[in-house]
Amino acid sequence: MKTNNLGYPRIGSNRELKKANEAYWSNQISAEELLATAATIRKQNWQLQAEKGIDLIPSNDFSLYDQVLDFTLTVGAIPERYHGFSRTNNSLDLYFAMARGAQKEDQDVVAMEMTKWFDTNYHYIVPEFTKNQKFELFSTKIVSEFIEAKKLGITTKPVLIGPVSYLLLGKEKEAGFHRIDLIDKLLPVYFEILSALQAEGAEWIQFDEPFLALNLTDKERNTITTVYNEINKKFPSIKIILANYFDCFGENINTALALPVHTLHLDLVRCSSQLDDILESNLFSQNTTLSLGVVDGRNIWKNDFKKSLALIKKATDAIGQNRVMIAPSCSLIHSPCDLDLETNDNTLTPEIKQWLAFAKQKIEEVALLKSFASNELETESSTQFIENTKANENRKTSKLIHNTAVKNRVAAITPNDSKRENTFATRRKKQIEVLNLPLLPTTTIGSFPQTTEVRSWRAKFKKGELNQEQYDGLLQQETEETIRFQEETGIDVLVHGEFERNDMVEYFGEQLDGFTFTKNGWVQSYGSRCVKPPVIYGDVSRPNPMTVKWAEFAQSLTPKWVKGMLTGPVTILQWSFVRNDQPRSETCTQIALAIRDEVVDLEKAGIKIIQIDEPAIREGLPLRKEEWNAYLDWAIKAFRISASGVKDDTQIHTHMCYSEFNDIIQNIADMDADVITIECSRSQMELLDVFADFKYPNEIGPGVYDIHSPRVPSRTEMVQLLEKASAVVPIDQLWVNPDCGLKTRHWAETKKALVEMVAAAKEMRVAVEANV
Repeated sequence: MKTNNLGYPRIGSNRELKKANEAYWSNQISAEELLATAATIRKQNWQLQAEKGIDLIPSNDFSLYDQVLDFTLTVGAIPERYHGFSRTNNSLDLYFAMARGAQKEDQDVVAMEMTKWFDTNYHYIVPEFTKNQKFELFSTKIVSEFIEAKKLGITTKPVLIGPVSYLLLGKEKEAGFHRIDLIDKLLPVYFEILSALQAEGAEWIQFDEPFLALNLTDKERNTITTVYNEINKKFPSIKIILANYFDCFGENINTALALPVHTLHLDLVRCSSQLDDILESNLFSQNTTLSLGVVDGRNIWKNDFKKSLALIKKATDAIGQNRVMIAPSCSLIHSPCDLDLETNDNTLTPEIKQWLAFAKQKIEEVALLKSFASNELETESSTQFIENTKANENRKTSKLIHNTAVKNRVAAITPNDSKRENTFATRRKKQIEVLNLPLLPTTTIGSFPQTTEVRSWRAKFKKGELNQEQYDGLLQQETEETIRFQEETGIDVLVHGEFERNDMVEYFGEQLDGFTFTKNGWVQSYGSRCVKPPVIYGDVSRPNPMTVKWAEFAQSLTPKWVKGMLTGPVTILQWSFVRNDQPRSETCTQIALAIRDEVVDLEKAGIKIIQIDEPAIREGLPLRKEEWNAYLDWAIKAFRISASGVKDDTQIHTHMCYSEFNDIIQNIADMDADVITIECSRSQMELLDVFADFKYPNEIGPGVYDIHSPRVPSRTEMVQLLEKASAVVPIDQLWVNPDCGLKTRHWAETKKALVEMVAAAKEMRVAVEANV
């Protein structure tokens, strides 16, 4: 029996990679220093896993920015606009230009599109393919990192994105072909990689094919069969682990079972039933090993050894211990690094902490499960087993978890609680009269740059170096300066800037009952962006108003409208570590009621425009289409519950970003938000097409510039995007705004971009009036 890990967090236990990347981007450290930091993190990760007893330790799971972008560079699928950059192996300027865009005197290129990695909050860089796409072995990162580990005395298992999943992760940039048709051009590059790895002594190689959890076409399934038959024919001695995760194989199970691979990895956290399906299948080969993903790679709850050992025993009884591996359900990049770093924290109480496990602890759980299952340790009498059982039992019976009043309120919800008083057409007339906004109203998505100074105030306040009055005074000054800048710039609907907030989810969780927090529970969202998800451990309620104070203050500073800014219930759910002892729908409804209370209080305080951000609605969609309706029913209802307690003349906005909306556009319309703002600039307004084809009835703000890139777009560029938008959506339905919040940007670029954005809106208004 072996232990197998699919991937390990690459940010470093203290976010060393984030800090090094950002220092490199701001020219504070050299490329050599950045790469040295990366090498140190890889070394620490490999050695930790070896020490903890992992037999199959991954390499090439590390990335400076994103693993899909890494593979795009590896196979030379570099879009033409980046050909002016140095094309030397592992060129950082080229790599980061593809990820973030670049703007220098002689170079001005936009970044590649970014979207969500399946149903997670991790963002990947979308490969771009053309009909005559060429592939070549451009980067030798995969082989280099295998050699790097070998020099440390560790023979790793290289991790590759499977050929079919890589193509399906991408997007066709011209008509007339399907990206899966590029497989014959792509495969030779994989063969080169495998030849090089084999020559260096690689015995095991992991191919990630997570699309096997989706509804594939016959053509896609046949392509998978062809690909792995070809690989096996050329490399029969390489032991291939085919990894699927995040759901069952579903109707793809027969395809997977027929593949000539050494090992199939199963996500038994998301789909434990598939173990029975496979063991009972006539197609299951007597030579195939199963990697059992029994430790949750995506959540932070301690493993239940009793349940995991029952699954392991079922497999070993059927096929023997030597054909079973024990593993996390998926890569651990979705988990924080180390629970041991959570010390002296009053929010994460000892009782709650005993329920948790981060990446390091999950590795230990995998190794312990192997020891128990292979009889290396006496199970029932071992200290670790007893402590695990005790912690899980404590969580089930803890008084911290259940709140009768919350459960009763959820049970009392009626259909009217999820409906506005009147239809959008009626509401819109009242909102036009009350708000009196111009054609193409301008706004931002919510946050403004959080400078080092602002973050230092928060740190000093938490340490007691600033009292509440001093802290509030500094934030009021920053808020007023931001309001004045927006007034001077000519923005129509203002925001207060959110300087009091650490994170769009964490800030609310800190004020809701049923949540707790970590100090170092960071996970990567994209690039250098790390988030620290709250932990939902119990029933959720709102004891006090959360945002009214700052919304009222900002509105008192200006005669213009100031938006109240909230995070929606589905996004709070998706971007937290959620309790797994009740349905997610139940937890989401509890959050929706808490947000509803806040919306009502904002309206009472005179806030007439309220934004309830829901960027995670599409992200939460199950991978298998047959499960979509059940999710969308409760998710859309939760949003409507949060938004439906106000009068007709209060305008409700929502925001979504980095998602494909085609399949759920009717459900987005069913949310019945008065205005929706969406990310559109990286796709050059492509994402807006579905809203046009559908004839989306409400108002839309398609983002006209990419806030995830440091480049400042020109006024002409934004006008062109607005012209594209107005060609498909009626001009009187359009708003003008950035793609997303501005928290991570610098003030200089933000001011330049917003000045140009307002100028672009005014230019469009003049053009419209001239054509009337």
